[in-house]
Amino acid sequence: MSIATYEREISAKEDRIASDQAERAPARFADPRAGMHHRLPGFVQPFLTWLTARPAPGETAKAHSSHYHVVTAFAALIAGVAFSLAALELGGFWLIALPFMMILSSSGMGKLQAVVFHHCAHGTVFRERSTNRRVGETISILLLMKHFDVYQHEHMLHHSPNKLLTHEDEFTQFVMNLAGLRPGLPKAVLWRRVMISFVSPFFHLRFLLARISSCLLSHSTVHNLIGWAAWGGLFYVTWLTETWVQMTVVWLIPVVILLQVGTALRTLCEHRFPEQEVINARGKTFVCLATAGVFPGAPVPEKSAMTPSGLAAWAGWWAAMLTVHLFARVFVLVGDAPCHDFHHRRPASRRWTDYIHARQKDADSGCPTYPLGYIETWGLRQAIDENLASLSTASRI
Repeated sequence: MSIATYEREISAKEDRIASDQAERAPARFADPRAGMHHRLPGFVQPFLTWLTARPAPGETAKAHSSHYHVVTAFAALIAGVAFSLAALELGGFWLIALPFMMILSSSGMGKLQAVVFHHCAHGTVFRERSTNRRVGETISILLLMKHFDVYQHEHMLHHSPNKLLTHEDEFTQFVMNLAGLRPGLPKAVLWRRVMISFVSPFFHLRFLLARISSCLLSHSTVHNLIGWAAWGGLFYVTWLTETWVQMTVVWLIPVVILLQVGTALRTLCEHRFPEQEVINARGKTFVCLATAGVFPGAPVPEKSAMTPSGLAAWAGWWAAMLTVHLFARVFVLVGDAPCHDFHHRRPASRRWTDYIHARQKDADSGCPTYPLGYIETWGLRQAIDENLASLSTASRI
């Protein structure tokens, strides 16, 4: 089958799905976000737009600068650390808030990593290249990440269709080397390896040692010395003040365990493996099918809340939105991570600062220069499940 024929079949399948969805009962919307827009009051729409990373139909974009994302990332980290310290100091009832504050810290770290550091590598956070580099190097030391220059080089390879999903790709290296996943394994086995990794001391130690090596043993002597001085100074002050408990809970657990779990989950939902013929072609169809939008949320219930069963359905829906999907948004799908497919199609675009509306506008316009429209998955677990399913059917990498 030729690539052109494959594209026509995919397009026809999309049309059939859309037609089938349109023929369903009026209470059910093909687009979950449209259903939320039509069934819920206006005052909750801004929150739902942020939570799902999808705008309501006809919603006007609210412009954000790149500095907004830098400030909010650092603000989340600082607030999480400060409130964690306060909870430890106050003790008693306040300790209930401690896990949430640690997650807030990790969320800030995740946004610094996946948004600020990432887009600094693309040169789209600050106007000056030197500023992007300095901020990137600072985040590298702060979070024990790869030296900025190394990350930038590897990430540019990741954006090449000729390197994506190959052994030279940072995504593939993580999946194969750190998580121990392999193409052709049953999906259940892949899921089991993922879950074991999250609770495995060996996984976290291996991950941490790789981070330390890439950050503090890099090619740059100056960068290494600053990193060792910063982390050594932190541990020295902790030793002097005898605050090892505070240090462990407030900083080490979020920056090591929580950040690594969040990074792993985010990585696993980013890419999927298309059919081998599409991968071999290494064209734009491959780029389209290798990445999907991942939106936290679920379709609204069809029933009215005015009936007992409908009320129960709506209560369950809100409970899931405010726990499972909110956790996914804060802990894993930080910043523009839900719209990773937009980033791969428009990697140099400065519209990433308003990623929610930028992706939607690109989708509504037919995604010019690409043969296929956007594909999407609702729910973090569903996205990872689909990606692992694609890996289980892949013949090779």
